[in-house]
Amino acid sequence: MRTNREREHVNEATPLHEAPILAPEDAARANLYGVIARLFYAAPDAQFLATLVNARADTPGAASAREVGQGGPLDAAWRALIEASRSAFPVKLNAEHTTLFVGTGKAAVTPYLSNYVLRHQSDTPLAELRGWLDARGMARREGVTEYEDHIAGLMETMRYLIAVQHGSLEDQRKFFERYIYDGAVSFCIAVTDSPQASFYKFVARFTRVFLDIEKNAFSIG
Repeated sequence: MRTNREREHVNEATPLHEAPILAPEDAARANLYGVIARLFYAAPDAQFLATLVNARADTPGAASAREVGQGGPLDAAWRALIEASRSAFPVKLNAEHTTLFVGTGKAAVTPYLSNYVLRHQSDTPLAELRGWLDARGMARREGVTEYEDHIAGLMETMRYLIAVQHGSLEDQRKFFERYIYDGAVSFCIAVTDSPQASFYKFVARFTRVFLDIEKNAFSIG
């Protein structure tokens, strides 16, 4: 791990490169976080759609030990996402992503998770998140305009924590429960309910199922 003066820049969705020493389950988990980060960071281009379509029919990476049996909800959500990718066109996806998460003036669904967990005017989840990242030598990439609590940035940070920093399960659990789960669940519900969402309904459903599996796994250690 680098020092704060050689800061790791992780708050941007990037292709996944797991360290070879990762256990298969952790490699699979990191891979899924990376896929979700990429899909929410920007609309998938033709190359990424092809990667999804040509992926194995089961969940990407290694079969996750956190999935309950073959044909479970994660597998079903993944297959549905693959099928949606087969008929998707990058131009339309780009327009959908812009309408949903960028917008002209105001996005249909905000991708910044702090907005879903603010309970009091004194709450400062974004400031707390920045402090957490700073303490671990991580920061937003230079030139990235999205704030650190963007859904893609948080998913990428979780991927990085697993695959690169090899954080303990306890550190992963704390970050997941404090900064990801509640906001991401509300975000996924908002996307699924949005009339502007088509392809991204499948992305949101897959994300929700995966996060619920992670939540349950963390609760039992």
